[in-house]
Amino acid sequence: MGYAVLHMEKASGSDSGMSAHIERTVAPKNADASRTHLNWEMIHSPDGVTNRTEAIQHRLETAGLQRKIGKNQVRVVRILLTGSPDDMKRIEQSGKLDDWCRDNLDWLKKTYGAENIVSAVVHLDETTPHIHATMIPIVTCERRKKRQEQQTEQASDEKKRKYRKKSTDTARLCADDVMSRVRLKEYQNSYAEQMAKYGLKRGIEGSGAKHVATSQYYRDLLTLSESV
Repeated sequence: MGYAVLHMEKASGSDSGMSAHIERTVAPKNADASRTHLNWEMIHSPDGVTNRTEAIQHRLETAGLQRKIGKNQVRVVRILLTGSPDDMKRIEQSGKLDDWCRDNLDWLKKTYGAENIVSAVVHLDETTPHIHATMIPIVTCERRKKRQEQQTEQASDEKKRKYRKKSTDTARLCADDVMSRVRLKEYQNSYAEQMAKYGLKRGIEGSGAKHVATSQYYRDLLTLSESV
């Protein structure tokens, strides 16, 4: 039984470099050009949105954000979804790859909100089938820091009477909330549950594996694929 692979990474700016890779405007050396036409986008973009960069911007502009986005603020979270190389080959050869893709998209939408998943591209022109999903980290819950302050604050009765609770349903761009340690663990657990039907299980919890950038993780995955 192989492993379900879920890798997440914050990206800066418009993430144009990754867009070039995903959309194949720059062909990677390990891709088979004769199969690139098999790659496909699972998300239907709004009218007028023609690529990943525009999809990212469209979500940010229409989410109802009330605060200006900071220059160095994380706007995009990259998500790589796949499985152990041998198992992905087995899934593809058994004719279950389309079902695997649909279940991945279903998990993404339920986990992060359908409106926050602006792109999900299936790559079939490389050794191991995988999905590159693009998530905009917009939340409506109260800030974690604010919650902690309120839980520890010993306000006077007078201040409590004057306190006026702010709305907690205001849209905010906050990658830290989406990628907290607790939530990252929850994602791995729920993703493994979704993938169990394909013979994929969760990676070893607490293994001490070092987090690496998507580019390095991707190279490591390719190396593993070509060695089996």
